[in-house]
Amino acid sequence: MNSPVLNAAVAAEPVHNDNAASRMGALLVDAGKLTADAAERVLRTQKELGIRFGEAAVRLGLVSEADIQQVLARQFAYPYLQKGQSALSPKLVAAFEPFSAQVEALRAIRSQLMLRWFGHGHKALAIAGADPDDGASLFAANLAVVFSQLGEQTLLVDANLRSPRQQDVFALTPRQGLSDLLAGRADLDVIGRIASFADLSVMPSGTLPPNPLELLSRDAFANLNALLEARYDVVLYDVAPYSSGADAVAVAARAGGVLLVARKDRTRMTALASMAAQLGEAGAAVVGSVVVDF
Repeated sequence: MNSPVLNAAVAAEPVHNDNAASRMGALLVDAGKLTADAAERVLRTQKELGIRFGEAAVRLGLVSEADIQQVLARQFAYPYLQKGQSALSPKLVAAFEPFSAQVEALRAIRSQLMLRWFGHGHKALAIAGADPDDGASLFAANLAVVFSQLGEQTLLVDANLRSPRQQDVFALTPRQGLSDLLAGRADLDVIGRIASFADLSVMPSGTLPPNPLELLSRDAFANLNALLEARYDVVLYDVAPYSSGADAVAVAARAGGVLLVARKDRTRMTALASMAAQLGEAGAAVVGSVVVDF
């Protein structure tokens, strides 16, 4: 974590605000980073030197800068995780490295989507790549995290009924999901809330069906999408790659819009153009495209 980000965040804590220092001390004690005696020692040092509580704790070698940053994130309702703290995939950079350049780019994309799509009354968006390993699934997972960090009630639906990824990314136990719901074998209980992020939920793909395209093309999926849009602020669909079949077209048409994902030095522009054309013909608005380098 680079120091400019840390310094900017620490500056939000007034130097002589005892209440702010007490809150930070309590959070550090609750997190097991400080003992009560150590917190009192930090307070004494803070007052003696006229510095901030977090700076005093770091100077005394009692906590790390990363510990202070995470407590500040909790104070400002910006949840994220430290590596080794969760079973979630380390490739969820939005969860583990929220102040990195990659995640800053994700936040910029989130802002554009809020302005150009979700800010116009839309609730759902499909995330699609042309080929397997284009990074669309991982991008969708990270995008869902940054939307939830904004305080938006976010649902990520793994609509890739051929080679699903989200169950592994979010360390979900094998369970029923979208396919079972569409087949009438399950209900909305298949949605799981991600404990580390209060505003994030995931619907896994469920049992791999022999007829994924047919399931996604039925009226049941349109009805489900309408129900999810009524319950969540943002619904993101991770879909099978375009080269695997027309699943992406079926989902995007129901969602109304699609964001195309291309992988640097891998995705062919001809494949992306072909996908965009077919999606447009199906009535899905191509909201934009992003290039990833995961």
